[in-house]
Parts: sequence; structure tokens; C-alpha cells
Amino acid sequence: MAEPKATIVPVDPATPDPAVLARLGAALRAGALVAFPTETVYGLGADATNPAAVAGIFAAKDRPSSDPLIVHLADLAQLPAVTGRTLAELPPAVARLAAACWPGPLTLILPRGPAIPASVAAGLATVGVRLPAHPVARALIQAAGVPVAAPSANRFGHTSPTTAQHVFADLGERIPWIIDGGPSLVGVESTILDVTQSPPRVLRPGGISVEVLGAALGEPVAFQERAAVADDAAQAPGMLLSHYAPRARLLVFDGDDVAATWARAIAEAHELAAQGQRVGALAPDDLAADFAAAGAVAVARLGALTDPAAVARHLFAALRQLDDAGVDSIVTGSFARAGLGLAVRDRLWRAAGGVVIPVEDATEREA
Repeated sequence: MAEPKATIVPVDPATPDPAVLARLGAALRAGALVAFPTETVYGLGADATNPAAVAGIFAAKDRPSSDPLIVHLADLAQLPAVTGRTLAELPPAVARLAAACWPGPLTLILPRGPAIPASVAAGLATVGVRLPAHPVARALIQAAGVPVAAPSANRFGHTSPTTAQHVFADLGERIPWIIDGGPSLVGVESTILDVTQSPPRVLRPGGISVEVLGAALGEPVAFQERAAVADDAAQAPGMLLSHYAPRARLLVFDGDDVAATWARAIAEAHELAAQGQRVGALAPDDLAADFAAAGAVAVARLGALTDPAAVARHLFAALRQLDDAGVDSIVTGSFARAGLGLAVRDRLWRAAGGVVIPVEDATEREA
């Protein structure tokens, strides 16, 4: 007998139906899993205070228990339920960041309160907390009446979902409910900032830039590009070396000379196509024709190279598009080391299993 398939429930993100969200909020409160849209990617939600419901997330995703979850709030009034502390009892940086960046794509590492099971946080004394900006997400959590633990709604390690259809493709036979609130507008996961350290440290770049965080705090934040952890318990989600991966092999050409990396990626597409491979390309709009001319059978457009917000918004959907095209290899170039470009670089590095192909600066070759 075929496994039961998830019910997709369309919800207008501008005016979400309170009756629909009340029904799905009650399902969450009763222990069911509900996938829902956020501004970053789609999340797979469960009552964060219910250990059995939380265990269902790990089982549905095939997620290791060493990878912690993020707890989502409807409003700041739920913060004490997660941390055991009021906003005034937390470090002053939390209030400054909440005022500047919440609701929004920022997760803060905070103390874990007694109501949150250890399984949510991979046994750690801290937990990631976020107040999402998406109106459907917040209305659902409000209707549930409990904080909601929610990683991305996909099989573990696979490309994150930015539409309800992506969720259905990965988890449609494993979960009962998927709320369709349209495409995610940011397209990459939240930035994770550990405010239990001094200075605060970015553990994962994402939808809020390092520059914005520094401005909100009035001090620089620490960040090491391409940080990774081993397979033991991570401090935050998305820190494992191999993550966000397509089925096809991904070749990422990286270097300070961005134009040189794209020229090298086009040359690689031509070489692989000549070998008989089905080649896909993740390409900015103005280079799409060059990749097609080089022999790429599928080109997923990311938007303008100078528009990192568009690139981030299209990235995961583009990786899925190329997988659906049945390509053997995917080639792509480099992006700026600033703003959302940092998040794009991080996702590509992890999607490639931590391996990038360095490209020498053209001016260095001429010297």
C-alpha cells in the first residue's frame, strides 16, 4: 500500500485565513508536523516543548540528533518560554538586535530554558531562537500557542526548499500537512549569531548581513568564512561540512577575481560537455548564453551578478531545477564576499562538500 501523502493547504500570505491557521495550529499543538513558509526557506514545524513531536522532525528528515533545531516565536512574549528569561534578563545585545532585526531572518543563540527539551538543542545548554517575518509563519505559531521548532522542510543534507512543491517532493510521504504560502522571498536560511560569546560571533551567514549586525550592535561581530564542524554536536544548524547538496556533482570555481572564476566555469562546462557529460550551470543572467554556447544542457538563471539578494532568492530553486534536468555536473563561479554574497558562498561551499576550485587572479598571472 502506498504511503499517505501530505495535504497541501494554500494560504494567501497577505491575508492568511485565521480559521485555516487555527486548525493547523491545533494540529501542531496536538503533536503533528506542519511544514510552513518563512521568508527564508520553508520550515518543518513541531511543538518545541513536546519531545515526541520534536523526535518526529528528526525521523521525517533523517536528521542526526547531533544537529540542533531553531525555535521560532510568534512574538517576544514567547521568549521566556524558550530561554527561561525575559528580554530584560538577557544580555543587552539581545534587545538591540531584536529591535533592529526582528521579525526577520536572524537566529540568536541564547540560553535554553527548562521547557525546551534537550533534543531540540542536541543536548546543548543553548538554543537558536528566531522571530520570523513571514505573516503565515507568525500567525501559525500564534495559533499553536507554543514555540515551534523548525529546521528546513527537506531531507537532511539536501537542497533547502523555497516552495511548497519542493517540500512535497522531499517529504510528501512523511508528513501530514504543508502550508503553501508562495515562494520564500529571501531564499537562504537565517543568519545565526551567538550572543553568548564576546564579541558575538556569526556561526552561519544568512539573510541578515554581517554589516547590518555590526551596525545594530555598534561593534564588529566575529565571522570566519567557511567554518565547519565535525559530525559531533554542532552549536547551530547548517554548520556541517556537507549540506544543502544537489544530487549532481557541483563544481564551484572561487577566487578574488570574480570575472576569472566565471570564465573558468564556462571553460569547464565546455570541457565536460566535450567528454559527453550532461552539464548544468548556475549562472548570472548575463552569462547564461555563454554557458549554453559552451554546451550546458540546462542553465539555471540566478539574476544579476551585482544583485546578491536575487542570487540568494533563486539559489536553492535553481539547484533543484538542475537536478530535475538530470545533469551529471553543475558548474558555477564566485560571488562577492559581502552582504548576502557571504551566505551564497557558504551554501555553495557546503553544497560542494567543502571543496572549491581556486582560480588565480588574472593580474597575478600577468605579474
